[in-house]
Amino acid sequence: MLTRARAALGVVRPLGWLLLGLGVLALAVASQTRWRELVVLGAACLLLPAFCLPFLLGRTRVRVAIVLEPSRVVAGSSVSGGVDVTNTSTRRMLPTLLELPVGAAVHRYGVPALAAGATSEESFTIRTERRGVIEVGPAVTRRGDAVGVFSRDSVWAEVQEVLVRPPLVPLDAMGAGLLRDLEGVETDAISQSDLAFHALREYVAGDDLRHVHWRSSAKAMGAGQQQLLVRQYLDTRRSHATVVVDDDLASWADDDELEIAMSVAASVLVRAITDEFEATFVCGPTASSGVDGNLALDAVCRAAPGTVGLVGAARRAVDLAPDTSLLFLLTGAAAGLDPLLRAAAVFPPEVRRLALLVERGVKPGVTEVSGLSVLRLGDKDDLPGLLRWSV
Repeated sequence: MLTRARAALGVVRPLGWLLLGLGVLALAVASQTRWRELVVLGAACLLLPAFCLPFLLGRTRVRVAIVLEPSRVVAGSSVSGGVDVTNTSTRRMLPTLLELPVGAAVHRYGVPALAAGATSEESFTIRTERRGVIEVGPAVTRRGDAVGVFSRDSVWAEVQEVLVRPPLVPLDAMGAGLLRDLEGVETDAISQSDLAFHALREYVAGDDLRHVHWRSSAKAMGAGQQQLLVRQYLDTRRSHATVVVDDDLASWADDDELEIAMSVAASVLVRAITDEFEATFVCGPTASSGVDGNLALDAVCRAAPGTVGLVGAARRAVDLAPDTSLLFLLTGAAAGLDPLLRAAAVFPPEVRRLALLVERGVKPGVTEVSGLSVLRLGDKDDLPGLLRWSV
């Protein structure tokens, strides 16, 4: 009962409450002062909502489809959007207002009267400027009067997202990572002791006799060859790149520095996945791990400032990716070196650790601090040259 009452009162817009309140107040004052003008004003204020009430009668039955193409773009690109409204009732639909939130803005469309089964199409363009997530929807129809006294809202379409990625920087291959154990991705390097069998070759002095393939050697000798055959292997390496970005705004001089760091992080992730690394990204509560490039970049889009900090994110990263072989720690110059050293210490000593310190306009360079390689970047375009000498 209470829910129905709230729903009924919810159709009254602020203007409607104003008219009702003003009408009652005017009539109350008129009853004491006998002013005819107040009687006329009060009656008008109460009669207007009564005349508007019939516009709420009936139901709006539509199907609303939101189309976004593409749903993933690089900052600075445009997204083509459309909203299709189809009358699903068996009767002609009266004109209605459709509201569609697009990010912080609200697009309003006047949907004309539609015959049964007819569709009205509206198009719009979303221009992206910065990395992030732009929510589109939900679509809402407003059935009510033209004055705005009453309005009954119905939600039809779910929220859709446009994921805006940061600009990327092309990077050279980062190598095969560290030789951690006997699992992982094969490389082109020939080895005499591993699990990835490659081929048989003739024995040469100094080869380990444990790798002689006696069965094949016996067959070769039976065919007239007098050479032993030994197994030849391919090196395997466990390659896992982890990128940790400081989400604490106090670590960055401004938002632009943070966006440079996000561009750097996305570039490293794409390069790592291209090189067939596993890739993990952590920034505050946002994280992703795997070999899916879209998953990694989507996480970069969703990353937002918070209070976790670099050290807290590093602790979460080592839990998500305990087999990390190549680590990138990103923070701003305002944070200093102490958080970088503490975050690097969270990982095992055999992990190759790189700290990227972003400070707009600084001269790029590489230094070593307590065994940690510190790369100073003034812009994302400094990254390829610095990595070429560091990885």
